[in-house]
This record gives sequence, structure tokens and C-alpha cells, in this order.
Amino acid sequence: MRDTQGSPDTALPDTAPVRPGLPWRKSVRVRLLAIALLPMLVMMPLFLGVVVVNWSTRFDRLLIAKVNGELTIAHQFLSRLRERSSERVAALGASADFARIQATGNRVGMLDYLERERLRLGFDFLYFVDAGGRILAAPQQATPLDHRKWPVVRTALSGQSATEVDIFDADDLAAISGVLADQARIRLVPTKAALPTERTQETRGMVVHTATPVATGKGALVAGTLLNRNLDFIDTINDLVYPAASLTEGSRGTATLFLEDVRISTNVRLFENVRALGTRVSVAVRSSVLDGGQVWLDRAFVVNDWYISAYEPISDSFGNRVGMLYVGFLDSPFRAAKQRTLLMIAVGFIVLIALSVPIFLRLARGIFKPLEEMVATIARVEQGDLGARSATSGADDEIARVSGHLDLLLDRVQQRDQQQRNWAKELNDRVDERTRELREANQRLEATTKQLVVSEKLAAVGEITAGIAHEINNPIAVIQGNLDVIREGLGENAQAMKTEFGLIYEQVHLINILVNKLLQFARPEEYAGVIDQHVPNDVVNDSIPLVQHLLNKVDIALMLDLKADRPVAMNRTELQQVLINLLVNAIHAMPDGGQLCLHTRNHDIDADEGVEIEVTDTGSGMTAEIIDNIFDPFYTTKQSEGTGLGLSISQKLVTRSGGRIRVQSTPGSGTSFYIWVPRAE
Repeated sequence: MRDTQGSPDTALPDTAPVRPGLPWRKSVRVRLLAIALLPMLVMMPLFLGVVVVNWSTRFDRLLIAKVNGELTIAHQFLSRLRERSSERVAALGASADFARIQATGNRVGMLDYLERERLRLGFDFLYFVDAGGRILAAPQQATPLDHRKWPVVRTALSGQSATEVDIFDADDLAAISGVLADQARIRLVPTKAALPTERTQETRGMVVHTATPVATGKGALVAGTLLNRNLDFIDTINDLVYPAASLTEGSRGTATLFLEDVRISTNVRLFENVRALGTRVSVAVRSSVLDGGQVWLDRAFVVNDWYISAYEPISDSFGNRVGMLYVGFLDSPFRAAKQRTLLMIAVGFIVLIALSVPIFLRLARGIFKPLEEMVATIARVEQGDLGARSATSGADDEIARVSGHLDLLLDRVQQRDQQQRNWAKELNDRVDERTRELREANQRLEATTKQLVVSEKLAAVGEITAGIAHEINNPIAVIQGNLDVIREGLGENAQAMKTEFGLIYEQVHLINILVNKLLQFARPEEYAGVIDQHVPNDVVNDSIPLVQHLLNKVDIALMLDLKADRPVAMNRTELQQVLINLLVNAIHAMPDGGQLCLHTRNHDIDADEGVEIEVTDTGSGMTAEIIDNIFDPFYTTKQSEGTGLGLSISQKLVTRSGGRIRVQSTPGSGTSFYIWVPRAE
């Protein structure tokens, strides 16, 4: 036979002839359809089912994770409330006003002062326990309560602050105030799924209980905030946990504080505008949280509906579980949204199958025909027609473009390889950058270590200075003693050298003054702790010579305007230390010279008399960010010259004496420090 080109016939072996009439065409078609349709009609539904189940599980877990995070926010708010209560009472106990009123021994004045502070700080009760355990009650108390039974009070009397959540019974609350007892009283409302009880009302109160020792060491301050019906407290938690638009439409967030299983503060609604105070938690939640001490993270029935809920136990100062903190949001909107999503997925899948199968069969017909033609061509070749060719070649034919697709795939592989190389280079660059950052951090650490070594050396220099000063005193004493002996030995002849003797005595006295100042500066702790009365102008004048050597190194004009004439109640050595630190900082801020001004003036703050000392320079100034951190320990802008402790210590010394220190600065225009010290009584 001849091929289409007219070539001679070629004989082929008869080992595997392909005979017409075999059902190969039908078999290929069936297998291709099975390969194409089985994944779509069998595997895809199974895969979609697994995906939907996994998505549903993850959706539920996501809701649980969300409510768990919201419980963490509520827990942090309650912890912060306790910390803020402790800080306020501690600040009150350490204040100079409290120490002054306590020192007067005026009980009426103390009562009035405590009542004012209670109202200002927002506590429901505030009273003072002296070192002997006797209560000086604030005016809102009817009769003193038995405070010794509370661990927080005993801890404060032993010298440490403590804040806990405690349960006050009706007698305790009535002993403080009948108003608090009425506020704590809540009528119990029969609640579905709650543990049966014969009680009709809750009369106990949950109190944030705080006690802290006073700075004088002569007693403790005790304060408390009642959480029963404290709607501001629970609404604040709800606003923090569930801000606007944080939940899906139709859902609502709720928060509740429980005393045991009774809602004492909640924004859960029993009716439209009636809060569910007095309703109780379900038996399942009570058993898990109150009895078992576990955190509940699951769906729970709350009053009249199902909520995604989170409960955690609250323990009192005795270690007993006395209540629960709850947050949650309505479950039905999320469940409805979930069902709508699943329905949309199912409908979409059915529509996709209904549309895709007919389209696929139509497209498959275009694939089967060229394949059948290729098989027919192969059969012809096997029969000996070597010149047989299929008519499937062409630019638009998928089979003829396989090689082109392979090249395209190879191009994509090369592109992916280049991307990986670029990613590797970027990773190396980031590693180099991180290594450079670590190296810089290590250099800063080494610089800090060097600063600490310098500080140790300065401390050693202080000890050496003190030793030298003590050693100078001995020969000075010998000189003065022998000078007296010489003068007595000369008798009347000493009158002829009266002027010379006077000069010698004067210089010896100046040496004694210098030695004493060196001792005060080298060992300020020996002169600190004693509040003496002095005019700050003298301290300013004594501080100038100690920094004169720094002023001489640069062109700095010194201006003094000393108008204060009031004595101040601050240790002289400590005030001198603060002034020297500010003067040195001002000099360092003007390396190219400038003007340094010191002003003192009588100045009153809130009817408190005192003296204000101003230290102003015309240096480089500071930014707002530096001013915000300038009094923090170890914060410094002198990376290789300072330890960052000078201003922190200065602030502590000034505030410890009842004074204040503040700063005003503009970049490029200089800095002013203002020290206000109260007048000595």
C-alpha cells in the first residue's frame, strides 16, 4: 500500500496488529469520562464535606477563642482596678498632708481629711488603723467593724500593701454604712437551670479591699469599693470588651460579676430595660467554675438565651472561690450566619455541578475526536503506512501545543528559581541587618558596662576624697595648735605680728571650711535624712564654686537673681546635690558657650508657701519625647558619658521633701528646670 505522499509500501510484522472493530474507542471515552467526572461527582462532595466540617469546627473554635480573649481583657481590667486602688491608697499614706495631719493628733481633722480623700478617690469607705490596731473611722461609718479578721489589714499592719477581693456580710457593711448595706442587698430572681435554693435575697457584698501602711510607720489606711450594683464598673468592662461594631449584626456583648452564683452587677437584660440582677448561673457552670476552679469556655444558657460564654473564678484573701467574672455574646446570630453560609455553600455546589457537567461533556467531545484520530493514525502506521499523519496538528490544537506548554512550564520553573534566589538574597540581607543591630546593641551594652565601671571609680574617688579630707584635718589641727603655742611664747611681742597671725588663722579657717564641704559632697549620706531650715540662696552660693572649673572651660556667662528669703524644709546637702546635677547638665548642654541663669523667688502653690529655684540655660534644648522620659532611671542622651540616674535621683530627693520638679524646653532654644520646695514651718 502507499501513504498519502505516494511512498512505497512498507511491510510490518504481524505480532500486534490493531484490528478495526475492537471497542477501544468506547473504552477510552468511558475511562476519560470516569476520570473526569468521578472527582467532580464523588471526590469533590467528600472533600467539600470535610472542608465544611473542618470550617464549622474552626468557626466554633474561633468563637471560643474570641470570648477567651475578651475574658482576658475583663480580667486585666479587674486586676488594674485592684492595682489602681492600691496605688491611690499608698500615695495617700505616703503624702506629706497625711503625715502632717497625723502628726497633729487632731482626730476631727483626720476624720474630715479622710472623708474628703474618700470622695476624691472614689472609695466607698476609707479609715485609718493606728499601730496599736485601733480604728480611726471615717464619718460614713456607724460603728467600727472587726478589721483584724481581714488578711489585707493584717498584712498592712505588718508593713506591706495588699489588695484583694473580699466578701463582706451584711453586718460588716452595716458597720461601715447603712447605704452600702442597702446597695449590696439584691432580691434573688428564680432562674432556669440554676441550683435550687431557699434564699430570697443576697445581702453580702463583694468589695475590692485595699490596705497599705502609711509612710510614718504608725498604722495603715484601709479602703474599699463595693461592686454590688456597681453598674459603671460592669459597663466599663463591657465597653472595653465589646466596642462598637465588634460583633455581628443582631448579637450583643454582655459582662457580669457574680457573688458565688448570683449576678450582683451585670448588663444582661431580664427584660427590655431591666438588668438581670439577682438571677443565678446554671448548675453546670457553677459546678465547673466555683466548685472545680476551672475556666468555662463554651456555650451556656444565660437568663433567657444561649450565649458564647467565658467564666473564671474569683478568689478572696482567704483563698476561697467566692465569685465569678463573666463575658459573652449572643450565640443565635452567629449560628444563623453559620447556617446561612452552609446553605449557600450547598446550593452553590449543586448549581456548579449542574452547570459544569454539560459544559464539560461538550468540551470533552472536542478532546476525544483528536485522540481518536491520533489512535487511527497509529493503527495505520502499524499496518505499514509509515507516511500516515494525523490531522491534529495546528497552532490551536492542545495536543500539538504540549511542547509549547512544556517550554512555558520550564519558563515558570526558571522564574520560580530566580524568585527563590531573590528571596535568599533578601533573607541574607535581613540576617546581615539583624547581625548589625545585634552588634550595635552589644556595643551599647559595652558602653553601659563602661559607664558602670566609671561610676564605681567615681565612688572610689569619693572615698579617697573623704579620706584625704580627714587626713588634712590632722596637720591643720597641728598647725593651729603650734601657732597658738608660738603666739603664747612670743607674749607681748606677738602684737607686732598681729596681722600675720590673723591672716594665718583666716587661711586655716578657710581650709577647714573647704574640707567640710569636700566631706559633705563625698559622703552626702552622712548629712542626708535630716530636714534642716535654711535659705536656698546660701546653697546656691555654695554650689557655684563646685562647678566653677567646668564654667571656666567654656564661654558661659553666669547670672544670679536670688530674691527668695524664706527658709525651706529640705536637707541642705540633698538640695546642693540636686542643684549641682542641674548645673552640670546645663553646662554640658552648652559646649560652645551660652548663658546660665539661676533665679530664686518666693512662690506659693495651692496656698502652700514655698520657694522656687529656676535653672535656665541657652543650650540645645530637648524634644517632647526626651522630656517624657527624662526622669526615668537609666534614661540618658549622653550615650558614653552618663548613667541616666542623675535626674531620677534628683526628682526623688525633691519629692521626698514634699517639693516638685518640672522642666520646660524647646529644641534649639534652651531648657529651664523649676524646683519648688515647701517653706519650713
